Amino acid sequence: MLAYTLFAGILFGLYFSLVGLGLNLVFGVMRIVNLAHGDFLMLGAYLAFWLYTLSEVNPVAVIPLAFALFVLIGLPLYYILVPRLLAANDPEMLSIILFFGLSQVIEALAGIVFGRSERSIPGGELGRALAGFVNLFPGAKMESGPVEIFGQTFPAAWVVAGLASLLAVLCLYVYLYRTRLGALTRAVMADREEALSTGIDTHRVSAIAFAIGIALAAIGGVFAPFMLGSITPAMGVEATVTSFAVIVIGSLGNPLGTVLGGIVYGVSYMLMQSYLSSWANLLPYLLLIAILLVRPSGLLGRQVRLA
Repeated sequence: MLAYTLFAGILFGLYFSLVGLGLNLVFGVMRIVNLAHGDFLMLGAYLAFWLYTLSEVNPVAVIPLAFALFVLIGLPLYYILVPRLLAANDPEMLSIILFFGLSQVIEALAGIVFGRSERSIPGGELGRALAGFVNLFPGAKMESGPVEIFGQTFPAAWVVAGLASLLAVLCLYVYLYRTRLGALTRAVMADREEALSTGIDTHRVSAIAFAIGIALAAIGGVFAPFMLGSITPAMGVEATVTSFAVIVIGSLGNPLGTVLGGIVYGVSYMLMQSYLSSWANLLPYLLLIAILLVRPSGLLGRQVRLA
């Protein structure tokens, strides 16, 4: 039981890393708090649900579409909302108010468009995608059922979500540390004013980071029906709280520190589900309180003023 819980916690931890990754990227580059982060995750979940319902598109195939679509949404949204926010005396506090309002607008519109009923996607869809990929290799043969890892059997949806989340983290690492734009992004993260004085177009760099952050949330939403259960327009608030718990555990402003936060959160979540299930819903709040009291900068971070 314990071995199963720990392995499941790692899979969920990788997924929760993806859930919080975009939020931490946005905060690291702009020092603004996107309280609408979970609502973009919710929209990604509905994108996957409706494409599956209307055209039986496998959720794995929705990932590149979700990324491209939400990058296109994020770029103009940045220029509409963020530049004036960054020019204010206290952008962090104002961002909380602004993006809380945006969150409420998105949730209300989603409720009108999608209705308040809970929706879900059959878990076997990700299993079929994984089996199809594995069977592409010569001599490989895999059924679309559960996956056995180290003698433990897990739903294929958990494995696919974990692997996709790990791939997203690796892609962000390549972007930040192996590309010129990533180097510019890290320069803005280190000191925005100094980056501006050296001639870096900080708004261009920030707009791209903001769009990528929203797109990563949408990709997390594609797997939400399998990892978080049914989806509703109101799920965004809980997803945002979970994201904050993950990034505070790892390190505010350090996107790759989110991986450690996600693993700690995922293992804790599965342990609570297994042994103290009635307390599981309190976990994000308990971890937030504990980390803020013991190590406010996170496990890997330096001191950062949040508000």
